[in-house]
Amino acid sequence: MRTLLPTWSEWKPAFRAPGADLMAGLVVALVALPLALGFGISSGLGAAAGLATAIIAGVVAAIFGGSRFQVSGPTGAMTVVLVPIVAAHGATGVLAVGLMAGIVLVALAFAGVGRAVRYMPAPVIEGFTAGIAVVIALQQFPSALGIAHAEGEKVWQSAFDAVRRFIDAPSVATPVTALVVAVVILIGGRYLPKLPFALIAVAVATGAAALFDMDLTRIGTIPSGLAAPSLSFLHPNELGSLIGPALAVAALAALESLLSATAADSMCVGTRHNPDRELLGQGLANIAAPLFGGVPATGAIARTAVNVRSGARTRLAALTHAVLLAAIIYLAAPLVADIPLAALAGVLLATTVRMVETAALIAIARASRADAIIMLVTFAVTVALDLVTAVAVGVGIAVALALRSVAREARLEQVPLDESDHLAEEHDLLRDHIVAYRIDGPLFFAAAHRFLLELAEVADVKVVILRMSKITALDTTGALVLKDAISKLEHRHITVLLSGLRADHQRRLTAIGALPAGGSESVFANTREAIDHARRYLPLSGPPITRRPLTAETDTPAITEVREQALTQIPG
Repeated sequence: MRTLLPTWSEWKPAFRAPGADLMAGLVVALVALPLALGFGISSGLGAAAGLATAIIAGVVAAIFGGSRFQVSGPTGAMTVVLVPIVAAHGATGVLAVGLMAGIVLVALAFAGVGRAVRYMPAPVIEGFTAGIAVVIALQQFPSALGIAHAEGEKVWQSAFDAVRRFIDAPSVATPVTALVVAVVILIGGRYLPKLPFALIAVAVATGAAALFDMDLTRIGTIPSGLAAPSLSFLHPNELGSLIGPALAVAALAALESLLSATAADSMCVGTRHNPDRELLGQGLANIAAPLFGGVPATGAIARTAVNVRSGARTRLAALTHAVLLAAIIYLAAPLVADIPLAALAGVLLATTVRMVETAALIAIARASRADAIIMLVTFAVTVALDLVTAVAVGVGIAVALALRSVAREARLEQVPLDESDHLAEEHDLLRDHIVAYRIDGPLFFAAAHRFLLELAEVADVKVVILRMSKITALDTTGALVLKDAISKLEHRHITVLLSGLRADHQRRLTAIGALPAGGSESVFANTREAIDHARRYLPLSGPPITRRPLTAETDTPAITEVREQALTQIPG
């Protein structure tokens, strides 16, 4: 419980030197204001709902969240999920979904689910971070080109439509404004990183637009306050129908927030967020926001990146952003309304350039072909589809490649018992028609069938001893395949003995009936006992056999013919 609650120690640096955090919070507030308005309108609940979410969720998540850089509020991904809920259940349904999703997130936090993000592969993180940077840049195309209503369901589609319409009716002032602001921030931040170039550039652009009466699209009218929501009780049947949407909202909020916090960590040195506490903060934020008429919130990657790149040091920056948003709508709405959207687009374009860690991308691309594929696929799906799909695809590919790599570690080798005298020991075993095989590594679903093919190569023997002590993992699929292999050997009148079998593996094999015909009597503590048992109780007389190497690649026509000839010589 203590690890999930705020502590005074994390706020001490903020109050000792608050300047950098206050300035970063101001820059983020200016960037977040039009986004909050736009996402509120897009969700169907109105601009005031977007502002309420940015303010209330921003304050709660900044205090209780697990990342000191995370900025929370309404996001485009969440808007896509909310639109059908508004259509089906109205504003009250959205508020109920937000509350329910918040409760789910709090439960996930106490269950420790957030720690699973630590196992996210690095190529996936770098791929979606680079993809998000491109998505944010594409989102700025309409504002940077002065196109009011670009069409397209996906970001790249609306960006393409904005470019097409700009070419039909070009206007130099708007793109130049965005470009100049971005260049000033990038160059100024490189040589004078302590100066707030984002704020300076936005202020100068706003003043120039007013002075020269440039025809630039402005933020426009801002609500001068937050109206209390009109809450009404839902019918129990309707509330039950909202469970599915609430779980979807909770899953999206958890994933997007944790990935945003992870991306913030990757942009800083020596920082690491608390994932379970981040889920708690987002859960409390989503419980609080609907009480003020807000839509469900998540950690916002674009605003978080602006926060980091604007010099934020502590949680005070995210808290300042929310407080300033409240102050703006009550005190300075007319002034902020004149800020050109192109200037804010320039701020975000500069942020996207600084989000991408080129050195990390190059290092991962050079590390291995598999890592490069994972990173590129995650990047492409992020840009073409959405973040959630990209992470699912990237992690899926990473898991498949990891399983293939682990499966290759499983080996079946014919080995002598006494390592001090390989030839003599092996000759004695072969003369008695005994073959001992050691299974190394994991025997699970990804490696089991290859194991069966290799074990099927055994011929000219009467006893096969499987040395099981080196098996690191045995799942049900591996146990079933082992059962199949033992049955095939016993069908050919070959006795199978097991040695060095772990207790948990023996319980699994016993449960599914995978032990040899002798049951537990066929299981021995070590290989020496198994060989002594075979020599003592089984008829093993006969000429010595010739050892043939056993590999997965020996199944050629010539080898097949030799194997079939050998099988016809086995008695019975």
